[in-house]
Amino acid sequence: MEITAEIKDRLSLLQEKYAAMGQDITAYLDGLLYADYLTYWDYIHLDTLLSLQHPKTSYPDEEIFIMYHQITELYFKLALHECRQISANTSLTPDFFASRLKRINAYFTALVSSFDIMVDGMDKEQFLKFRMSLLPASGFQSAQYRMIEIYSTDLIQLVTLSKREQLKHATPAEQFENIYWKYGASELSTGKQTLTLQQFIVKYAGQLLQLAQNNIDHNFSSLYKTLVQRGEDMTAVEAELRKLDLFVNVEWPLSHYKSAVRYLERDPVDIAATGGTNWQKYLPPRFQKRIFYPYLWTEEQIEQWGKSWVMNVLKAYRT
Repeated sequence: MEITAEIKDRLSLLQEKYAAMGQDITAYLDGLLYADYLTYWDYIHLDTLLSLQHPKTSYPDEEIFIMYHQITELYFKLALHECRQISANTSLTPDFFASRLKRINAYFTALVSSFDIMVDGMDKEQFLKFRMSLLPASGFQSAQYRMIEIYSTDLIQLVTLSKREQLKHATPAEQFENIYWKYGASELSTGKQTLTLQQFIVKYAGQLLQLAQNNIDHNFSSLYKTLVQRGEDMTAVEAELRKLDLFVNVEWPLSHYKSAVRYLERDPVDIAATGGTNWQKYLPPRFQKRIFYPYLWTEEQIEQWGKSWVMNVLKAYRT
C-alpha cells in the first residue's frame, strides 16, 4: 500500500501530539499494530450489562421491574451529563444552554413515554408479591434524580411547600433540612422517617447538600437570570425550561402516580409503597407545588399545577 501524502501528514500531526506529551509515537503505533479490532459487544460491555439483573423472587415480571429501573438510571445519567456541561460552562450562551436543555428534555420524553412499561407492563398479582422482597428499597432512593432537581433550580424551590416562604432567606443547610422529599418518606401511621429515607440520608445527604452549595450560582435558574441581566435573547431557553419544569415536576411524578393507582389503590385502604412513602400526597404535583421556574408561569398556571392531569389519571383507572 502506498504511503500517501495524506497519511504522512497524519503521522506528522500524531508525532507532534505525542512529542508534546513527552511520548514516543513508535510505541503507540506498535499498540495499534498488535491490538485486536474493537467489537460492539466489547465496546459497550454487553455481556456485563446483560448480567446485572438479579431478581429476588421467582416471579418472571420482577425482571421487567429491575431492567426498567436500570434503564431509568441510565437516562438520568445522560441528563446529568448535560447538567454538568451547562453548570460548568464558563462562557455560557443562550444557544448552548438551550441545546443542552433540549437534550435533557429528549431524555425525559423517552422516560415519560416509556413508563407504560411500569403501568401496564407487569402482572398486578406478581408485582404485589415480589415487591415485598424489595423492602425497604424504593425508587425514592434515586440520588441521580435528586441531583437533576438540584442542578435545575434554586434550592428554595425544593423546600416543602409549607415552609418555603419561611425559609426563603435561610442557609442552604437549613433549606436542605426541609427539602420536600423528606416529608414524602414518612410512615403513614406515625409520621416518622421511614427506613428507606434513613438509608438514603446516610448515603447521599452530604453529597447532595454539597452539590446544592456548589451550584448556588450555577443552577439553571441562577444561570438563566444572569443571562437575562446581560440582555440576552432567552426565548429558546425559556421554552426548554418550561418543558423541563413540566417533565420533572408534573409528568414524571404523575407517571409514578398512575402506576401507584394501578397497583396500590385498593378499597377500603390503599396499599403502601415499598418504601412506606405516602404516595397519595407525595406524588401529585397539586399538593407539592414543586415548580423550578415560577417566574415563567402565570398565577393561574401555578394554581392549576398538575391538577387536570391527576383527575384524568384517576378517572381512567377507576372506571
